[in-house]
Amino acid sequence: MTAKCVMVLGTSSGAGKSWLTTALCRWYARQGLKVAPFKAQNMSNNARVVASHNGLGEVGSAQYFQALAAKAEPDVRMNPLLLKPEADTHSQVVLLGEVNNELTNTPWRGRSEKVWPQIAASLDALRAENDVVVIEGAGSPAEINLMANDIVNLRVARHADARCLLVTDIDKGGAFAHLYGTWALLPPEDQARISGFVLNKFRGDASLLAPAPQMLQDLTGVSTVAVLPMWWQHGLPEEDGVFDDRSRATGVMKKTVAVIAYPRISNLDEFQPLKNVPGLRLLWARSPADLAGLQANDWVILPGSKHTSSDLAWLRTQGLDAAIAKHAGQGGPVLGICGGLQMLGEALIDTHGIDGNAPGLGLLPVVTQFAADKTVQRTSAKFGELHGAWSALSGVHVNGYEIHHGQTQAHTAMAEAGQVAHEVMQGLAWQNDVGNVMGSYLHGLFEEPTVLQALFGASTPTLETVFEGLADYLDQHMSTDVLNDLIA
Repeated sequence: MTAKCVMVLGTSSGAGKSWLTTALCRWYARQGLKVAPFKAQNMSNNARVVASHNGLGEVGSAQYFQALAAKAEPDVRMNPLLLKPEADTHSQVVLLGEVNNELTNTPWRGRSEKVWPQIAASLDALRAENDVVVIEGAGSPAEINLMANDIVNLRVARHADARCLLVTDIDKGGAFAHLYGTWALLPPEDQARISGFVLNKFRGDASLLAPAPQMLQDLTGVSTVAVLPMWWQHGLPEEDGVFDDRSRATGVMKKTVAVIAYPRISNLDEFQPLKNVPGLRLLWARSPADLAGLQANDWVILPGSKHTSSDLAWLRTQGLDAAIAKHAGQGGPVLGICGGLQMLGEALIDTHGIDGNAPGLGLLPVVTQFAADKTVQRTSAKFGELHGAWSALSGVHVNGYEIHHGQTQAHTAMAEAGQVAHEVMQGLAWQNDVGNVMGSYLHGLFEEPTVLQALFGASTPTLETVFEGLADYLDQHMSTDVLNDLIA
């Protein structure tokens, strides 16, 4: 088979490409078609562990969720190139699921031709195996300074002979100018690929948009095929940046979970389920003031980090180290995940130039040493006996994933002096003596129904419910004829 390809382009980052691609994956899968997602290059520190030709590898979280929406097994071909920012001017390059040091050290403009063969081969393989491939673009296809080296937007559309939707965020204003300007900057042969405009995040009376859609069609020959109302409660984790922390749950807020939002935060999508827990308020904390109002039973979470030592330095600069220590000192629960676990310990030791050396926060008597090889694996494990704030997790079986260079162990000298790090999950999780501070390498903890039930006595909507809701939303706001014509 040779799949028909539908591509979602955007007038900017954040226009709605990722969630619309996910919705289209489920919609076409519901028609009985074999569907796969694809994004040639993704820049994100939100990654998941999926199948690769060498066993397991990394892809952007968005493509992982899109694959699940498509009812497909996620694999690295769906996102052959992943860029994981480590600094404002530097990213780790992951090619077909594996870190590639040569490409990491190659200037951006010299990288495109080196990676295009693998990108094209991945797309061709998915087309050969599926009825429909739903492709997500990146940023905007009309960045004229980038077109010559483009490997994610127009070059992919041409290679796949894709029919394209161009989506814009009307909530930001200037939507019709964004659509027209983007279309006008495309070469004529690529303008012809635009099969419809989509206005996303609309508030108000859609009839008030007239006569703009018709005027835009007169200028471009492209019709506006959908006006999608603002919908922040769809439940799909955000791909990039700190997402809206408004709770989807109703009722009185009984607990606050403050997640430290440092600059290189990674895998933040795993906290999306907390938005759905009744009585729980999710808070992104960037300053001591954000933690000042926490009560004794409120949590502080140090999430993953793509560059632990620099995020730890930022945390100290903000004064958050003292605020976290104060909360922990008063018995408040503190949880560190992956990089957050490493920060909670006594020291970071880096002899390979992976991350950097640094003193830790000293809230767990453990030490982390960075290894040259990266651990990338799915993990199934069970908590041992815990005490204090996390005792409800005792004996709970969890499934998750690991992505880390760090190797952590108990601080030998501190243990001999009586300060013991209790290993509550072998090689993966440790707890302090008091029982309020815990660190774990396992990502995906709050995506486990058993964990949510143990900690909060609550269940939340499953991903399947979210995907079905996205497809239902398309049925309500986009014509079936338009959706079918895209793959005709």
